[in-house]
Amino acid sequence: MNPESFWQEILPADAVAAGGYPARFEDGRMLLLPIRPLPDGKRAVASLIINQASFTVVDALATSLAQKLAAWTPEVLVGLPTLGLTLTSAVAQKLGHTRYVPLGTSAKFWYRSELSVPLSSITTPEQKKRLYIDPRMLPLLQGRRVALVDDVISSGISMLAGIALLGECGVKPAVLATAMLQSQDWQQRLAGWHIVSALHSPIISID
Repeated sequence: MNPESFWQEILPADAVAAGGYPARFEDGRMLLLPIRPLPDGKRAVASLIINQASFTVVDALATSLAQKLAAWTPEVLVGLPTLGLTLTSAVAQKLGHTRYVPLGTSAKFWYRSELSVPLSSITTPEQKKRLYIDPRMLPLLQGRRVALVDDVISSGISMLAGIALLGECGVKPAVLATAMLQSQDWQQRLAGWHIVSALHSPIISID
């Protein structure tokens, strides 16, 4: 498959998976994902870059996730940057919400330092960032049932940062949501949290 062709269509359950990893929805349909080696050279991951996906694929992921989140009746969705924001916006609309709360890594001059936490991820381990919330968003969260959303949960570190930041706001999310659970490395870090996802993918050993 050509590199630009990934993430562009949902394949039927009986399609032949060639040239990538077939991540499957519960109904058997699959999204073929490129396999990317990790820096250690011994392992690889099936990669999902949601802001490069077709609208059809984003819609399918958002529909699946919204259906699963509906059982949790979230009143507001909080999105993790950067790629999680694309997903959160789409899921919030599927749930009939009129807006969502975006977290960010850019500190505006009116932000408050105490409403920020360190942030890193498996794809950008060398970058030292901070995760912020706009103080003007706090009234949208107080006393509300919150779902925290990211595009992929892999190590669980980014999601923990989101949880920590919401904790600084006096909020504990009722459920965590993601388009794809990648590997099992997140399980220990996020033990005890309710998590819903559209897809799953493993860590792949490189022979």
